[in-house]
Amino acid sequence: MTEGMVDLVIIGSGPAGMAAACEARGLGLSVVVLDEQTTIGGQIYRRIETAPRQLFDVLGKDYEAGQRLASEFRASGSDYIGGAVVWNVAATGVIDYVANGRAEEVAGKFVLLASGAMERPFPIKGWTLPGVMGAGAGQIMLKGSGALPTQPVVLAGCGPLLYLLAWQYLRAGVKIAALVDTTERSAYFHAARHLFGALKGWQDLVKGIKLISAIRRHGVQVYSGAHDLSVVGDFRAEGLKFQSRGKTVQVPASLVLLHHGVVPNTQLSWSTGSPHHWNCDQLCWQPVTDEAGRLGDTAVYVAGDSRSIVGAKASAIQGRLAALAIAERLGVAKNLPTRISALTAELRRQTYIRPFLDSLYRPRDENRIPPDEVLVCRCEEVTAGQVRHYVELGCLGPNQTKAFGRCGMGPCQGRLCGLTVTEVIAQARKVEPAEVGYYRIRPPIKPILLGDFADQASD
Repeated sequence: MTEGMVDLVIIGSGPAGMAAACEARGLGLSVVVLDEQTTIGGQIYRRIETAPRQLFDVLGKDYEAGQRLASEFRASGSDYIGGAVVWNVAATGVIDYVANGRAEEVAGKFVLLASGAMERPFPIKGWTLPGVMGAGAGQIMLKGSGALPTQPVVLAGCGPLLYLLAWQYLRAGVKIAALVDTTERSAYFHAARHLFGALKGWQDLVKGIKLISAIRRHGVQVYSGAHDLSVVGDFRAEGLKFQSRGKTVQVPASLVLLHHGVVPNTQLSWSTGSPHHWNCDQLCWQPVTDEAGRLGDTAVYVAGDSRSIVGAKASAIQGRLAALAIAERLGVAKNLPTRISALTAELRRQTYIRPFLDSLYRPRDENRIPPDEVLVCRCEEVTAGQVRHYVELGCLGPNQTKAFGRCGMGPCQGRLCGLTVTEVIAQARKVEPAEVGYYRIRPPIKPILLGDFADQASD
């Protein structure tokens, strides 16, 4: 058991968590950082301290920029605990976790949730077959161990990460059989309304244009406006079938990577009992916070992509702003308006392009709300059709699907199916997702073993 109370406990050592720790330590706060990974960096800067030079060459300058923040974090004097699986977060600031096979507890005057984002579910026919993964998972394998596909790969969906991974794969010598873009033609018209904001964030816009141009220069076959996607194969992935420009296309491949954006990882914030709202632009749940990221009148703050999808640079800024707000509440730092104003202005600059991206890469309904035969809950093997049948029997929301058919009761505790179940029920009931709600998240947030508490019981 961790003795005493620290000023700030941070969950997650990605951009938001590391930046918050650096800011808090600079103001004299005691800081403990917990992360499920054994090394710092989160998903975006995974293995940033030990990655070989050739990996930096493949991943690009945005990844390499994480070295500076990682070095600042290491020099900050924060107490870092890696390999810590957080299974309970109390609104009062008490955190329960398991590390090295032992249950531990740490109490903070304040807590910052910086648990980042997760890939949005992409439930289409065949998405559970071996050989089908998320593009984000493919990138994690590349960052974590340098693992690369040995056979031609199909990348399908929409969003910046899809193009970024394609560019990184090409730099690493991977053969891309096809890039299947599901962006609807109408999306370009809707996104045009936000073009002024995108131009204000022109650096990100130019970066995206360069990525797309590089992919086309490599001769990658790009299919635009693709719909009716399904993975071909009975026992494993053998290719991807879809409609494009009025024609049926089938691209053979043993590896299909799907992606249509990321969403906040809200399991921890939901578990505190705090309100969340449905973001109609990003099509996901977000915690309700004040400007600094505080959840109501709790001791808990949220920063980065676990609060809303803003990207790595903006996440780091949100982390710093949360740390400043916490320092003010603790009374250890005053007269910080200049620092806060500068960071707030930089946050606006880093998020100018976000409405443009949210509109342009809005996932198709058919790729979020699947037909009856498609699995939505992989853990308990519940199909969309079964969920719709539950609605016919009187089911009103995701939490009730547990009673009707164990949907959301598997090891992932609804992380992989929660958004899909919300939207399937909303469609069946002909109401908005906000009226349907989400699962009631209770500890343990992650699976833990009774044996982890054996030493604790003997103390």
